[in-house]
Amino acid sequence: MTAHTRPNTWRLELPVNTQLINANDRMHPVKRAPYIKAIRQTAWALARRNKLPTLQRAHVFYVIHPDTETRRRDPGNWSPSAKAAIDGLVDAGILPDDNHHHLLGPDPRLGTPIKGSQLVLWITDLDQLAPDHIALLDPPAAA
Repeated sequence: MTAHTRPNTWRLELPVNTQLINANDRMHPVKRAPYIKAIRQTAWALARRNKLPTLQRAHVFYVIHPDTETRRRDPGNWSPSAKAAIDGLVDAGILPDDNHHHLLGPDPRLGTPIKGSQLVLWITDLDQLAPDHIALLDPPAAA
């Protein structure tokens, strides 16, 4: 790969008004399960519809566009929603697993508020990045 070539990146937008899960929600797991399932199935369907290729290693960051009514906007609080969406990518065969061997992230970002809120995944093929560029995203642990 030359220094000027960008790795392949895909953007998956879950529909506006998808019921997202916030880590601050004190929802019973049984009540939470249908929301996780819906997010997971939606990400699976989007990955299939957009014909994402099978990747061995990917970096994923997610952008949360909170509802315009939401005042507290900590993007990391939506990590349960991002986890469910990434599980959908694994279900679709985009990644073999979501462990550290195959996935870097998901890293949260805050987007502009929109009515209804939205979760957007950005998926980058790490096998197209030079090792020194990967080290900028994922610095080696101190020895």
